[in-house]
Amino acid sequence: MTSSTDYTLSDATRARFDREVAKYPDAQRQSAVMACLSIVQQELGYVSRAAEDAIAAYLRMPPIAVYEVTTFYNMYNQRPVGKFKLNVCANLPCQLRDGQKAIDHLCSKLGIEQGGTTADGLFTVQKSECLGACADSPVMLVNDRQMCSFMTNERLDELIDVLRAESTKA
Repeated sequence: MTSSTDYTLSDATRARFDREVAKYPDAQRQSAVMACLSIVQQELGYVSRAAEDAIAAYLRMPPIAVYEVTTFYNMYNQRPVGKFKLNVCANLPCQLRDGQKAIDHLCSKLGIEQGGTTADGLFTVQKSECLGACADSPVMLVNDRQMCSFMTNERLDELIDVLRAESTKA
């Protein structure tokens, strides 16, 4: 596993893929595509085009079918991102309750543009599709795992401080 233009499935990765594919009849092995994408992202931090091609070959499916999954779901990073990926909901209900203002505040505080990553590699700020918590907006997801609700500028500042401190402990 080297660059984004060169990707080879390691034996360990292939074994993990095998466990996922075993959950389905052989004729439906492509059903493991999301699991395989997640495995690659866990290992590399993102899913390169070469990794998508390797997954397609492994699952015996057209590469375009893998690309469609990767591009549809924002949980798959198609390029390297910061240690902390901050996805802020930008759908209409959240927009009406300061979702875009939250994005703008984060970008201003971190000195980056939307979709950008800080120079130290710690933070990436992205717009997100609906996170299913409209009543709690503005809402965001940290690293596709931790939901944060009612994100005022003060709460956003606190979150950045906590995450920055956490990164120095590791």
